[in-house]
Amino acid sequence: MSPDKYETVQASDEFVGLRKALRNFVFPMTVAFLAWYALYVILSAYARGFMAHKVFGDVNVALVFGLLQFVSTFVIAWVYARYAGRRLDPVAEKIKAEMETEELDDARA
Repeated sequence: MSPDKYETVQASDEFVGLRKALRNFVFPMTVAFLAWYALYVILSAYARGFMAHKVFGDVNVALVFGLLQFVSTFVIAWVYARYAGRRLDPVAEKIKAEMETEELDDARA
């Protein structure tokens, strides 16, 4: 496939919509996660008394927040996989199929 065809696909409404849908998920989710992480770091540095507060037994707020960092990472990955499966993958597959069809047509010509 020639570079011109890739540029044509890149300029297509479907591809532009696919990139927009990806950005609409990734950028806000990244900002939210970084803000959540920054909150954890800032509280750990400047609110030591709060973070040292015992929730139960030897488990304190800092440990709970730290564990929630892992939980939030897995939740974001799961939500992204669902989002991609519903919104991104079908469009990407359609674009791929159209490109492969054009490639076959070019090979036959």
